[in-house]
Amino acid sequence: MKFMMFVCSDAEPDTDPTELPDIHKWVAENDSRGRRLTGDALAPTSAATTVRVRGGELLVSEGPFAETAEVIVGFDLLDCADLDEAIEVARTHPMARVGRLELRPFAELPD
Repeated sequence: MKFMMFVCSDAEPDTDPTELPDIHKWVAENDSRGRRLTGDALAPTSAATTVRVRGGELLVSEGPFAETAEVIVGFDLLDCADLDEAIEVARTHPMARVGRLELRPFAELPD
């Protein structure tokens, strides 16, 4: 089952003083187990471009669609047996402590 895991900042990070897990180890472990198919960090929201079409007119604006304190800073595409396994993968990601991780399964669209 495939999940998009959005890696997001959070206005209320964990205050636990213990060292964060190493992201490179997290990537290597999940890549080697075939649970992480791809992933990457994203440029800051200042580099975003928003595209819309309204009434047949193309509207392009610089910046994100919405101004919020929490932003998507990266993503990982996961392939897990089920939601429980995806949650376990997310739980061990370093950003689970200083940010938040949103897991969203891929929709099964009709042909």
